[in-house]
Amino acid sequence: MIEFENVSKSFWTGKTRKVILDQASFRVELGNSLGILAPNGTGKTTIVNMMSGLEQPDEGRITRSARISFPLGFMGGVVGRHSATENARYIARLYGLDPDYVESFCRWLCDIGEYFDMPVGTYSSGMRGRFNFALLLALEFDIYLIDEGMPGTTDAEFNRKAGTILRQRLENATVVIVSHQASTLEKFCRSAAVLRNGRLHMFDTLEEAKRLYNYETQG
Repeated sequence: MIEFENVSKSFWTGKTRKVILDQASFRVELGNSLGILAPNGTGKTTIVNMMSGLEQPDEGRITRSARISFPLGFMGGVVGRHSATENARYIARLYGLDPDYVESFCRWLCDIGEYFDMPVGTYSSGMRGRFNFALLLALEFDIYLIDEGMPGTTDAEFNRKAGTILRQRLENATVVIVSHQASTLEKFCRSAAVLRNGRLHMFDTLEEAKRLYNYETQG
């Protein structure tokens, strides 16, 4: 479970204060995947980062009582001067997993040949995205955090393999996905929320959320 209690977060842009959340309270229960609809530039990535613990709220409390993934695309735990082999084995030990399994899983899924033994800092953005996604899937979490704004991969074969594994993971896991497009959420979520003026409006169904979101963005 992830629970936000009266959470506020804002940034100073240099001219004005941009409010991301204003006294927001909501809960993500295991088994009930949540989609969050919000236009670009409204703080979707910040919310995901707060869920994972990468960013702290200005006010309020965030409680986590499950294995929560790092956001898809986050490379903070990966050391650029080390190879994917070294990074995979190190991160496996951090999570108490078998380094041989994590390395072999990532090597198979990434399918980047000899580059897997070269420094990650020399990778293209697509190769880094593949390695990060492979790590996310190798570690097996209770709640997966997906931000559509994070770097991804354009490799069709990788996307096919990774998508199949992600769907298998989500049969026994929960996902939180933030997007500016309702169609992105339809694959994963039944319930949804709309981020509007620092408030998160929760709905039991995606259809209800879409009605408010479409009204706000098109009206």
